[in-house]
Amino acid sequence: MSALPAMSVATADPDGAELVALHPHLSRHAMDGLVMEQVPLQAVADAAGTPCWVLSAGSIRSRLAHVRAALAGAGLDAAVHYAVKANDHLAVLRLMHAGGAGADVVSGGELRRALAAGIPGAAIVFSGVGKTMADLQLALASGVGQINAESAEELDMLAAAAAATGRAARVALRINPDVDAGTHAKITTGRADNKFGIAYADAPALYARAAGLPGLRPIGVALHIGSQILTMAPYRAAYARAADMVRALRAAGHTVDSVDCGGGLGIPYRGEPAPGPEALAGAIRAALGDLNVQVAIEPGRWLVGPAGVLLASVVLTKSTGGRRFMVLDAAMNDLLRPAMYDSWHGIVPLGAVDAVAPTAAVDVVGPVCETSDTFALARALPALAPHARVAILDTGAYGAVMSSTYNARPLAAQVLVDGARWSVIRPRQPVEALWADEQVPDWLAAPR
Repeated sequence: MSALPAMSVATADPDGAELVALHPHLSRHAMDGLVMEQVPLQAVADAAGTPCWVLSAGSIRSRLAHVRAALAGAGLDAAVHYAVKANDHLAVLRLMHAGGAGADVVSGGELRRALAAGIPGAAIVFSGVGKTMADLQLALASGVGQINAESAEELDMLAAAAAATGRAARVALRINPDVDAGTHAKITTGRADNKFGIAYADAPALYARAAGLPGLRPIGVALHIGSQILTMAPYRAAYARAADMVRALRAAGHTVDSVDCGGGLGIPYRGEPAPGPEALAGAIRAALGDLNVQVAIEPGRWLVGPAGVLLASVVLTKSTGGRRFMVLDAAMNDLLRPAMYDSWHGIVPLGAVDAVAPTAAVDVVGPVCETSDTFALARALPALAPHARVAILDTGAYGAVMSSTYNARPLAAQVLVDGARWSVIRPRQPVEALWADEQVPDWLAAPR
């Protein structure tokens, strides 16, 4: 395995105190250390063990209310559909439903999860480039409010599913506006060379075709240009193209009642400038406000990302090859984002004394047998003894939901904090569960 290149501590990175201050649901206590809402995270780690995911219910509620208020403040007739892929735990989905959000799903499994959490079908939008016939039939049977179709082929499948179920499908065409969101290449979705959506020039003809297919009711257009977007320019460009499409479709005699504006609003993992919901609402209003359409957005990361932390314990610290490594009991199988996207996550000690100790550069890594199992390079952290604990911040989105059991590592426990209360919402997976469903063929004799 090759070594990673040496890196120096980035002077622009926020320190531990600044990182905590960026998260209103986190605070430091002189005795208890890092506290989420009113719950000391050391107490959670003592009881639930590490690695362990912890989510703040209060943060999720307040962020959803913030988004809804921003849309209302811009004078928009707008619906919020939470992007289930960001974090699909039933407890999270119930918080979203209670806060007035519907769901944006991209698979039959996500649809079933949303329904199981109590979100009504009419408040669910089904997106995704590869819906199967079974997915479409399930969507129709569940009475989903909108299916975002991404190809001519899908329109034909949807018409067949509508005929088979005897139900009409409310369908929007997901257009590809060919706009570069300026985000990581692996999470851009609105460029012409991406797999998503219908080529912009092809949309008018397909909209007319959808209007002529039995069982389909075209209601509007949809778009989604990427994830973790930190500037408004891509949104403005995409929404301007969507507005032009609405006008063109109406000029051709079609009914267009809605525009699904997608999601992707980024969060400041590193404390960098990041636009908020008010900026997004303003961009939507500027482009679409005079079209008399209902708009919808699909936030995911912005709602749940900052609400979560991943608690981990130090296994050991070692020095080799001129590098200093802090090895945690959490790994890339738990939090994949740094390995997959080179993403940056804040890391802060849980202990009160550790939080104010002198810092030095250290590479923070996990125990998985991959060089990519690295959470941070040359991060300024105190010298933490074995069993000391840290919190990896902003892991509420694309954290637990992307976990695996690679290296035969069981799935970590999940905890929800709500004020002074907290509860385990998914127990740590027993190691025996990793092979409980495996079947060995009869011809492979048991060892003697």
